[in-house]
Amino acid sequence: MGDAIVGVVANPLSGRDIRRLVTQASVFPTAEKANMIQRMLTAFGAVGVHRVLLSTDLGGISAAVFRAIGRRRGADPRWPEVEFLDGQPIRQSAQDTVDAVRQMVTAGARVIVCLGGDGTARVAASAAGDVPLLALSTGTNNVFPAVREATVAGLAAGLVATGAVPAGGVTARAKLLEVRVGDRVETALVDVATSTERHVGARAVWDPVTVTELFCAFAEPDAIGLSAIAGQVRPVARHDPHGVMLRLAPDAARQVLAPIAPGLVVPVGVSSIERLETGPVYHVGARAGVIAVDGERELTFEPGERPVVRLRADGPRCVDVPAVLAASARLGLLKRAL
Repeated sequence: MGDAIVGVVANPLSGRDIRRLVTQASVFPTAEKANMIQRMLTAFGAVGVHRVLLSTDLGGISAAVFRAIGRRRGADPRWPEVEFLDGQPIRQSAQDTVDAVRQMVTAGARVIVCLGGDGTARVAASAAGDVPLLALSTGTNNVFPAVREATVAGLAAGLVATGAVPAGGVTARAKLLEVRVGDRVETALVDVATSTERHVGARAVWDPVTVTELFCAFAEPDAIGLSAIAGQVRPVARHDPHGVMLRLAPDAARQVLAPIAPGLVVPVGVSSIERLETGPVYHVGARAGVIAVDGERELTFEPGERPVVRLRADGPRCVDVPAVLAASARLGLLKRAL
């Protein structure tokens, strides 16, 4: 099995954006993020993971795990060795996730687990390359990351990292949206939205009145966030080779009630729907505004600039947790003789 290494990156700021204030959404506490990592460590150790690379932060997650390791030292030898990543400045921004994931890839991590929302998964995926990614939900709008018990996720990640379950049969490439404004490029795992707002501001998009176009890599009917709009009028599965594009207008004849944020269900006007194919370039119709990727405003554009969006099939390799555990059951990997 070689040196089975798993990387774990946890965003201390996930689940703390402006949508918490305007929608009364629940807050995902630091203590639970640290507890999730500890549950994963137990699972990793149970299936033979030797080493875990853990991101460091100023929010208290890595400190809580460090204290837990000290308390358990000598009491439970099954926990793998935990290496806390350092050597990079902590900016308390998305760059921290990018730096941590890059270090994990360089160090030979075979699976990377990220704790956060859609934004965290997006930046982790941008740095993971071909290393399989397992995204767990601890954010506000969680469409791409899974809401899953950390122990089970830890077992799946560990079985893939050790090679007990070959990654080829239990990982799949996700779709990816690429948006370009001049020489500026951003990617999204779920959706790209064009807003008439002219500034980035608090980043999070929670008012659909300002949104004029919505490009979705996939759109599930039971999702939360902007992709829920498409999910109610033209659902697209994650495994489908295409996506969907909507043009929105408050006074459109077709209206849909959509849960665009926790506790926020609003009517949205949909003026047109178009299938989004993989490969072709789609031009943004708005003359000026801001573009949000996976619910966060990132790019502004002025008159004369022509943003374009393209759906790609070469997104991150994602671990299919049910498929891993099903393979484990077939192979009897967790069976133990009395």
